[in-house]
Amino acid sequence: MALPVAFFAVFFAYPVAAIVGRGLKVDGAWQLGRVRDVLVASDIRHVLWFTTWQALASTALTLLIALPGAYVFARFDFPGRHVLRAVVTVPFVLPTVVVGTAFLALVGRGGLLDDLWGVRLDTTVWAILLAHVFFNYAVVVRTVGGLWAQLDPRQEEAARMLGASRSRAWRTVTLPALGPAVAAAALMVFLFTFTSFGVVQILGGPTFSTLEVEIYRQTSEVFDLSTAAVLTIVQFVAVGAILAVHAWTVRRRESALRLVDPAVTARRPRGAGQWTLLAGVVASIAVLLLLPLAVLVQRSLDTADFGYYRALTHDDGGTFLVPPIAAIGNSLEYAVAATAIAVVIGGLAAAALTRRDAGRLVRGFDALLMLPLGVSAVTVGFGFLISLDKPPLDLRSSWILVPLAQALVGVPFVVRTMLPVLRAVDGRLREAAAVLGASPWRVWREVDLPLVRRALLIAAGFAFAVSLGEFGATVFIARPDNPTLPVAVARLLSRPGDLNYGQAMALSTILMLVCAVALLVLERLRTDRTGEF
Repeated sequence: MALPVAFFAVFFAYPVAAIVGRGLKVDGAWQLGRVRDVLVASDIRHVLWFTTWQALASTALTLLIALPGAYVFARFDFPGRHVLRAVVTVPFVLPTVVVGTAFLALVGRGGLLDDLWGVRLDTTVWAILLAHVFFNYAVVVRTVGGLWAQLDPRQEEAARMLGASRSRAWRTVTLPALGPAVAAAALMVFLFTFTSFGVVQILGGPTFSTLEVEIYRQTSEVFDLSTAAVLTIVQFVAVGAILAVHAWTVRRRESALRLVDPAVTARRPRGAGQWTLLAGVVASIAVLLLLPLAVLVQRSLDTADFGYYRALTHDDGGTFLVPPIAAIGNSLEYAVAATAIAVVIGGLAAAALTRRDAGRLVRGFDALLMLPLGVSAVTVGFGFLISLDKPPLDLRSSWILVPLAQALVGVPFVVRTMLPVLRAVDGRLREAAAVLGASPWRVWREVDLPLVRRALLIAAGFAFAVSLGEFGATVFIARPDNPTLPVAVARLLSRPGDLNYGQAMALSTILMLVCAVALLVLERLRTDRTGEF
């Protein structure tokens, strides 16, 4: 645990504490009254209300649309099921900047709806809600559908044989077993939408602002660090409470009904009702998930001779110090370095958490590993700039700063992917190898590694995908001569002109394709034990 604890202490706790301290301290004295002043301000109360309201609405809408999909993937066996499953997961690993850009191309000025019917939704909250459904659809399908596929359908059939109607059997047998999984999925969707940044930044404009967007605005535009510090504390407390409830629901989920092999529960749809349900789910996936991506690609090609893509190779001397195409190489290099860091830190943490002699303090660290997913990435990024500026940690001009910030987001995915597999390794194998004289390193290399190699590759793939699309922290620390793809897209969208807009669509398409390829490789490696969120 030494290296993971040191990593999180130096590159997460210290930067967050530094920016909070910088904002709430004046001449060395804490100004706690500033907390009250900020929270009673009408504009801040409006931000808090909108953040909570849109997260609740996004969660409810996502559950309403995605639960039928979870049932279809869990219980139906149909041609193209595995490919469609991979397609459904693509939006989850896409950077939020790409998601926002895709919906901007669909519902914004000059978008598909604007061209066909003169309808624009980019100035309404519906664009944000639909984008959140697009982003979180896979969370519900994977979390709820993964458990649903393992529930023994004969228990519900037994209830029907005893006289229960179909709805009552589902309500009294299946729903209680699915309850913890539904709650866990709802909490994760709420967490992701409560801390939404890229989607709201692009689609919300000046009208709508979440806590994360407001922290960014107060930090980079208004330069009011005290307000940003208070909002960071509020978000930290809220995220801690959400993660605590999530941990409780996961423990309940582990004690659900008897589980069976998912391969024996899926069957071909029967009757007109089931085929209609399948068609409806496929249609909703096509409209909500595939259409925005298709429009994004179409907009990037909306010029002769791939003009927007060719423009990426030229430096206009305004938005960037280098041609925008350089962001592709920068992003790949940063993501590879971040993946290596995340795999090392996350692998060590997962190995420590699976030890039988791990103390309560070590086990409690498991929950803390999830905090970077919910704590303001904007705060972390700006905290890097104001805290890692003195020897021996003067990293402001170092390229490693960006991979370190990206690795913070990748580590939780590595831990969550590797923990179930490491816990499944029979400890007697390790003990037998040790009795035969193998050193701890050799035991790991010859016993654990062959068993967890696939999970390790999947963990590395997820870390790579999320590192590639990290935006909140990177927007502060990426240098103008080394922009990443999400930062380049955001900067192009912030400038007027069709050429900038088209280049943003082209870069988003490239980023989407890279993430999709990474996900398809993951789906090929996936097993039923390691492939669920």
